Amino acid sequence: MSNSDKPALLPSILQMKCPNCRRGHMYVNKHIFPLKDMLKMPEHCPVCGQKMELEVGFYYGTGYVSYALSVGLFIFNLVWYWLLFGISYKDNSIFYYLITSITIVVLLQPWLMRLSRVLYLYLFVKYGKGTRLRSER
Repeated sequence: MSNSDKPALLPSILQMKCPNCRRGHMYVNKHIFPLKDMLKMPEHCPVCGQKMELEVGFYYGTGYVSYALSVGLFIFNLVWYWLLFGISYKDNSIFYYLITSITIVVLLQPWLMRLSRVLYLYLFVKYGKGTRLRSER
């Protein structure tokens, strides 16, 4: 596989592709619905055979990544809300901001949970450095 065939990093992360080959899907369902099955992953990547759970309990660390994403989203919401509406302690605008931000984070939480797993696995498996690609076997 040449370097020109290498899929781009950011689209691969957002499309939730395997970190080793960036082609196989990391989740059984491509969408978050039904919610009870949103975190189901195949044991191995269907394209390259990369193991999706590197060790038992590997994904416990994704709680930290999910927390960082949620805090980042709160800060992003603060910036756009402040630019559009303004925030002051003299009126109820801070409460409107909190209600808006909490609602956005709760609605995006299933997607954030999946994205945190993807980012966490991308930290530990580099492109082409995990399980050997099937084309190279």
